[in-house]
Amino acid sequence: MHKEIAIYMDKIYYLASCDTCRKIIKSLPKDHDFKFHDIKQDPITVEELEQMRELSGSYEALFSKKAQLYKSMDLKNKSLTEDDYKKYILEHYTFLSRPVFIINDTIYIGNTQQNMHQVMLALA
Repeated sequence: MHKEIAIYMDKIYYLASCDTCRKIIKSLPKDHDFKFHDIKQDPITVEELEQMRELSGSYEALFSKKAQLYKSMDLKNKSLTEDDYKKYILEHYTFLSRPVFIINDTIYIGNTQQNMHQVMLALA
């Protein structure tokens, strides 16, 4: 299989309307060049999700169980498969745990204090 040579830019998948995402983005070093991807304005593609899954190891790792829809659709009482997680994330942006950082081909998922500490170390 032939691979294209590309220069990968560090990326952040976020939701512009999310206060937590905005606060995190404000706290990032100003000299770091990120490609910002608002998942509501520009839904993630199958290819982007595949790349995230490859880096994280599973779709479940990318899936937000805090999403309002998760509760309203009663998904916690269903046995979800990897295919289900993929389908839901692609169907509605709210199912992507955010923000998702991809820095030097390493993925950082979610807004936990520990995760954000790891992001800051990666940017240092």
